[in-house]
Amino acid sequence: MAQARNNRTRNLALIGLLGLIAVGFLVWWFMFRDTSAASVDSVAAAEAREEAIAEAAANNESAEAPASADMEEDENQAADGAGSAVDSGQADSATSAGSPIEGLWAVDSSIGTFDDACLDVACSSGFVGFRINEELVGFGAKTVVGRTPNVTGTMQVAGTQITSVEIVADMTAIETDDSGRTSALKSAAGGLETQRFPEATFVLVEPIELGSVPVEGVPIEVNAVGDLTVHGVTNRVTIPLTAELQAGLVVVYGSLVDMQLGDYDIPKPTSVVVLSVEEIATMELQLFFSR
Repeated sequence: MAQARNNRTRNLALIGLLGLIAVGFLVWWFMFRDTSAASVDSVAAAEAREEAIAEAAANNESAEAPASADMEEDENQAADGAGSAVDSGQADSATSAGSPIEGLWAVDSSIGTFDDACLDVACSSGFVGFRINEELVGFGAKTVVGRTPNVTGTMQVAGTQITSVEIVADMTAIETDDSGRTSALKSAAGGLETQRFPEATFVLVEPIELGSVPVEGVPIEVNAVGDLTVHGVTNRVTIPLTAELQAGLVVVYGSLVDMQLGDYDIPKPTSVVVLSVEEIATMELQLFFSR
């Protein structure tokens, strides 16, 4: 009898221990597991961009097909009515357009989709964001990723130079993989204080020399020197970027590593579950430009 009671007690204790382990695992899995999204220079991010560009190109082809058919019909009717064509002596507009990238480009937020995957896998849309490491009480390190898809801006290209760039990111729209963390980050305790400082901006101060006219699908690595304003503080920075011409779009992505929070008067985020936060962050951007 006593032996059976002892066995039952041990079994109950074992079941209780396994239950606690299971609960702890579930808490870690859903709340503290490092589910940070891939960086912009990763294979996963490249695949997400490719899918977004392919989808945009397919949509453009579908939209242009009926218009092309109507134009061809109009040209045939005009030819029937006017007889033989007369040479006007004017250069064809297609041959006098110059560089295929010359002119004014604008951030195109219609490319890709900003969804949950942007925060824990890889992002197909344009965004500006950050990565920072934090130490959680009892659960170890975690990389926090915050991104905002609400980005506007322009890029001017003349010859083989990018002569001006102005980018504005809406920090009030920044998201992380946890709504509680997102709200905390936007507050004064979280450091960003988005009500006081709703925008982050970048303004190019030196032309970027491309060296030659970009070739379709061939990436070009450049350094963008400009004034970065975050949390109301402006600093001169150099951001390594990769630019690529694809399907009528200019894709730009890159990261500014070792961004010191103190340089922008951003206090280290504080929380009951956060043991410590690194004093440096990485700023990321991924943008699609169209004309």
